[in-house]
Amino acid sequence: MIRSLTLLTLPLLLWACASPPSPTPPLTGTLYDYRLSSADGETLTLQQALGRVRDADIVLVGELHSHPAAHLLEAQLLAGLQRQSRDHGRALALSMEQFGRDAQPVLDAYLAGRIGEAALIRDGNAWPNYQSDYRPLVEFAKEQGLAVIAANAPKPLVSCIGQEGPAWLDRLAPVYRGQLARTLTLGDDPYRQKFMASLHHGDADGNARRFAAQTSWDDTMAESMVDYLASHPGRRIMHIAGNFHVEGGLGLASRIASRNPALKVSLVVPVTTAEPVPGRAPEVRVTMAPLPKRWQSEGEMKQDMGTLHRSRQRDCTQWLQSQAD
Repeated sequence: MIRSLTLLTLPLLLWACASPPSPTPPLTGTLYDYRLSSADGETLTLQQALGRVRDADIVLVGELHSHPAAHLLEAQLLAGLQRQSRDHGRALALSMEQFGRDAQPVLDAYLAGRIGEAALIRDGNAWPNYQSDYRPLVEFAKEQGLAVIAANAPKPLVSCIGQEGPAWLDRLAPVYRGQLARTLTLGDDPYRQKFMASLHHGDADGNARRFAAQTSWDDTMAESMVDYLASHPGRRIMHIAGNFHVEGGLGLASRIASRNPALKVSLVVPVTTAEPVPGRAPEVRVTMAPLPKRWQSEGEMKQDMGTLHRSRQRDCTQWLQSQAD
């Protein structure tokens, strides 16, 4: 799947009021450091950043998976939004890409104290970095009594969409079909164009299947949040997901708007360069140092991607209608 404060925030830079915004200078320090700013370069404190998303029904927080600063931001932003929501009388819920809909009963059991963390990790198919990166969010939600939405589509089903194509969904047993969005957004919209431009290989049919898998994540997460707010009016959501789903408002935000255009959605987007992000400007921009380079050569990348592709080959018949009984 393609693509965390006050103590560690760098000192604020003072700019003359008449000066035009300048690109944010590069960060120095540790991978926990970050800087908050508006889209036009105005430096923000955490409280000011929270003020910019105060009226949002859904705050989409992009993350660079496994980045220490991103996960620190998420924990402190969740705490700040909880204080803000309590002060304004709007209950907050945490929504997560990192749990599939099939894990919701397990997550609910953990939050209610009926099972321990080992069962949550095992039976909820928690991500490998759960204990280091996502435990602080779930534990805060548990202590504060916040609902946690297992928003995503289960990975095995998404892999089968990428392998078999979106028509495969019509053959799914109902119990599994309900774990994915009721409809997928498959048209040639800006998000599809961005996704296709990010691919380095593949034929047209294969890439169309890959996009169907990609948008099944966005459509399912968006539907999960829209459905939650429809059944819990007056509440608000903080959702965390990989930055590709959030930046530019092309993925999740567009899928939310297609389901309920009345919902106000704010974006918190991490960046590692001063370059502008195409698409919709975020309410809060988070500058952090880049992670170590993943590959030093095309050969390394191909070896990694080949192993990943082989690991995702699945027998997709086990979830089909004919197997339901």
